[in-house]
Amino acid sequence: MKILAAMSGGVDSAVAAARAVEAGHEVVGVHLALSRMPGTLRTGSRGCCTIEDSMDARRVAGLLDIPFYVWDFSERFKEDVVDDFISEYAAGRTPNPCLRCNEKIKFAALLDKAIALGFDAVATGHYATVVDGPNGREMHRASAWAKDQSYVLGVLTAEQLAHCYFPLGDTPSKDLIRAEAAERGIQVAQKPDSHDICFIPDGDTRGWLDERLDRVPGEIVDESGKVLGEHDGALGYTVGQRRGLAIGHPADDGKPRYVLSIRPVSNQVVVGPKDQLAISRIAGGRYSLTGEPGFDLAETFACEVQIRAHADPVPATATLRPILDEERTELHRAEATHEIVVDIDLEHAEPLIGVAPGQSAVLYIGTRVLGQFTIDRAVPFSGDASVNVGGEVLESVV
Repeated sequence: MKILAAMSGGVDSAVAAARAVEAGHEVVGVHLALSRMPGTLRTGSRGCCTIEDSMDARRVAGLLDIPFYVWDFSERFKEDVVDDFISEYAAGRTPNPCLRCNEKIKFAALLDKAIALGFDAVATGHYATVVDGPNGREMHRASAWAKDQSYVLGVLTAEQLAHCYFPLGDTPSKDLIRAEAAERGIQVAQKPDSHDICFIPDGDTRGWLDERLDRVPGEIVDESGKVLGEHDGALGYTVGQRRGLAIGHPADDGKPRYVLSIRPVSNQVVVGPKDQLAISRIAGGRYSLTGEPGFDLAETFACEVQIRAHADPVPATATLRPILDEERTELHRAEATHEIVVDIDLEHAEPLIGVAPGQSAVLYIGTRVLGQFTIDRAVPFSGDASVNVGGEVLESVV
């Protein structure tokens, strides 16, 4: 095959490119210039896509004796990832920019260009596997669950998956990847993994947003609407937050209060007791499937749901249905007509904790990735059982 290897400058993409070459494919390396500040250098393991990273990628391509190019996707990245991140926070949602980058840049803009240039597939250093199933290609978790990245790839469509090549999916540990890189003479064998949001390398999301969005003071209220205090800007709060509320007086029961939700239209931050963070149902739109499911999504089906990249999946049931008018919230996108509704199987799992609208939920059937959706609403747990929240056993919400 003719393969375009996306080379970030890290050890994973370097070994992925090396394995593609070793497998006999015709490989061309490309580094995506995403930063609008090309002089920026990586600090330790924070950030990515810097000048330093592009030079590392170029050295690896030279070692592998493959052509290498740098493609400037900074404008597209700004529009589809950075601007989306800002607008989601402005709308009271908590986005995942890594999923947006995979959806819009690495497996849309890059893949489209690769196919137009005659490439058969794009290879990346993601830890996931692709197999041929009874209804077409399927994406599954990597063999190394500790490094599994199928969650952030949950936005891939069946058409995109047909042109994806993940050479690292069957490798059982990152240590083996580093050891292989060292054996191959790849200089980035011990380079730290990047973390945090790449365009906020110092990790200060609130400070970064403050420079781009105006803070508008508003009310801090309880679920009944009673005003408890004031905030200096709702975008600075996240669901599950306890510190920094500055309400000034304790709750009636003397227990701490937590951010339960953010209401963008009224500019209110809603707070309440810890047990209200326990969620038994999530629902949302902006959904996509990684392949043909093989069954009718309108019929309730058993699955597992994962709401964060490093969270454990929990058993659940799900269905795709029209959005009911009485359940539509101000966080639903106006154009959305259908949503995926997921109920946690409380006989086999605890409720989800601290779910924020804007997060991505990825659905699995076994190790297979079925697809994903963006959470628009979360329903607190209610029932007769008690629930463990943050180490405390709490009585159920009535």
